[in-house]
Amino acid sequence: MSATTIESSRAAERPDTIGVVLVDDHAIVRQGLRSVLEREADLSVVGEAATPAQAVAVVAAARPDVVLLDLRLSPSSDNEGIELCTRLHQAHPELALLVLTTVIDDQLVLEAIHQGARGYVVKEVDTSELVRAIRAVHRGDSAFDSRSAAAMVRGINAETAAENRRLTDREQDVLRLLARGMSNRDIGRQLFISDTTAKFHVSNIMRKLQVSRRAEAVYVASKDGLI
Repeated sequence: MSATTIESSRAAERPDTIGVVLVDDHAIVRQGLRSVLEREADLSVVGEAATPAQAVAVVAAARPDVVLLDLRLSPSSDNEGIELCTRLHQAHPELALLVLTTVIDDQLVLEAIHQGARGYVVKEVDTSELVRAIRAVHRGDSAFDSRSAAAMVRGINAETAAENRRLTDREQDVLRLLARGMSNRDIGRQLFISDTTAKFHVSNIMRKLQVSRRAEAVYVASKDGLI
């Protein structure tokens, strides 16, 4: 499973090509990708790695244009690939990182992009789509297949919904008193604010939690761990 390959001499012979490093813990996958990519005149595989540590070393030595990496670099973790994205992006901000994986998860797609990946495609894509994705991220564009694009949109929507539901410190105070069954007047007296201001905060809480009754607000907040 262990593999480190650097082919900087090939890159030097073909200076106009896009240099690609392959990061995958399965040798047969790397061999298949190499066979596919090197049919293209403008692509050259300049290195391979099976582990994050090997990938860091190979990228530093080969200086590729694009890194094609799997997120699951061991059977027990999906996080290694995300952590590798972070390390490579921090060390080489100009490097185009393209995730090629079997793992499709809304938050994982979004996290990969947050950590520096320019694109995300699943291994089921056909070879022509993969080649287009490599060329796209090399140009500085983004690249997603239909499944990962849909996952990213869902992840963004979930993030937006979570952000919209976030309560201010004052609203948290009001919510805790609301959970004790207090009226707007009692909440106002407890927090030294007017009845109108207390009512305003309660209305905001219900709007953010997408409920229409005070009891529902307490129930949803309790279920979501807000109180």
